[in-house]
Amino acid sequence: MLRLLTEVANIGNTKSAEEGLISAVLPLLKLLSLALFGLVLAHKKFQIVPRETFKLLSKLVFALFLPCLIFTHLGQSITLENFVHWWFIPVNVLLSTLVGFLLGVLVVIICRPPQEFTRFTIIFTAFGNTGNLPLAIVSSICHSADNPFGPDCKRNGVAYVSFAQWVAVILVYTLVYHMMEPPMEYYEVVEEGVEKEEDQQMDNEASRPLLVEAEWPGIEDKENEHSKTPLVARIFMSVSNHSISNTPDIENNVVEDGGESPKSIRCLAAPKVVKKMRTVAEQTPVQHILQPPTIASLLAIIVGMVPHVKAFVFGYDAPLSFITDSLEILAGAMVPSVMLILGGMLAEGPNDSKLGLRTMIGISIARLLVLPLLGIGVVTLANKLHFLVDGDHMYTFVLLLQYTTPSAILLGAIASLRGYAVSEASALIFWQHLLAIFSLSLYIVVYFKLFSFF
Repeated sequence: MLRLLTEVANIGNTKSAEEGLISAVLPLLKLLSLALFGLVLAHKKFQIVPRETFKLLSKLVFALFLPCLIFTHLGQSITLENFVHWWFIPVNVLLSTLVGFLLGVLVVIICRPPQEFTRFTIIFTAFGNTGNLPLAIVSSICHSADNPFGPDCKRNGVAYVSFAQWVAVILVYTLVYHMMEPPMEYYEVVEEGVEKEEDQQMDNEASRPLLVEAEWPGIEDKENEHSKTPLVARIFMSVSNHSISNTPDIENNVVEDGGESPKSIRCLAAPKVVKKMRTVAEQTPVQHILQPPTIASLLAIIVGMVPHVKAFVFGYDAPLSFITDSLEILAGAMVPSVMLILGGMLAEGPNDSKLGLRTMIGISIARLLVLPLLGIGVVTLANKLHFLVDGDHMYTFVLLLQYTTPSAILLGAIASLRGYAVSEASALIFWQHLLAIFSLSLYIVVYFKLFSFF
């Protein structure tokens, strides 16, 4: 990997290198200008567009524009043969998350964040934006006629990104949801002032950060009695909880006259563990996995993999081509809408954070600078093992992009849902997205140069 980067650095003074630099940076400048429009429109000094409008725009993106984009591009590109060839895309999401998780542990060891933010640090290092931002980057790059990916650039790029989203969604609504529960010690302190916080909650509802609504509109309707409680800790640490209060303490119920051996007692303890695991599973919001973008991905895969159905829906002479054309028109509003929302989110500025400057810097460096380097190594190894699609640079680019994006905005929504580190999430996402302007520019240039070696 170091040899590749050295060779990339050595080809920097030619005219073609300068053209490559422009073609790599120009798409990000387009996205940045769109975000600046959103920032100006939402800025407090101007208030040209109220934040309620941005919330409504978020709902349109989430429920309409994004599903249309996914369905039209993934449905046209996916086939049964491609489904088999693209297997490494979702696997790479798991690999990038695993590598990010290990980096997060390293950040915790080095930066030593406050104890209640240990899991928060690991999560925000491990989970990047695999949805809206990569789609915007791919669409912007493919908007240029001289892009390095050919005439099917946008269709293939959107298809690859969309094919990876379902894995990320499952991870967020299962693993991340439970890892983002409030720490037990923190919750016990907060619980003493529950009545005061409940009174303040109604007042703070209108000031909920825009990032909460940016990728999960209507999140306030998803809260339940366990959302803001350390459910897993209370269950597995045998702390009193009404959902398991009626569970008999099997480990302590030793029958006096039976005289069971310790081995038999351990056998009897198994059902209690199973019941605790079932309780946690029942409180996992798996029903939220089937959101409009995920449903659009599933429909696109089903339609695309059945040739007769695909011919009926896609194509110039398809009977339903007028519908797919309408969906493509709506899909065109996705990228500008997403960047306007991002600009509106940045206009709110960073919230106060107790995370600490050292930890915020550590997470940002690990996520934006170190993880992409490790991603180059992973993708290079995968290429050596012939896991990639030969000659498809867009396939390689999307794999590399999964290691390069800042922390997912959806993590801010999960933090709000769990009532844990909402201000810290807002501040970290704000600064990461500002710094990502430079890190993404750097690594996209590097990726474009690396294509000659794949």
